[in-house]
Amino acid sequence: MATWARGAGVGRTLVRAACAEARRQGANRITLRVLGHNTPARALYASEGFAVEGVLPGEFFLNGAYVDDVCMGRSLGPA
Repeated sequence: MATWARGAGVGRTLVRAACAEARRQGANRITLRVLGHNTPARALYASEGFAVEGVLPGEFFLNGAYVDDVCMGRSLGPA
């Protein structure tokens, strides 16, 4: 998320729109992947009902360090 957009509700709006569109297309669940050190994104996803379903330790090498890939998912039952 661009620095200027952080805290403005853009991410939450996008997450909700993605879930609504997946539900509209008949999906019953949705998953995502997020870098382990991205605490704000992980908190946003958790607040929208996503739970950690797995972690791939050291999956990515970024800026000279290995970082985890966190897999999260949620049901798309009735909102």
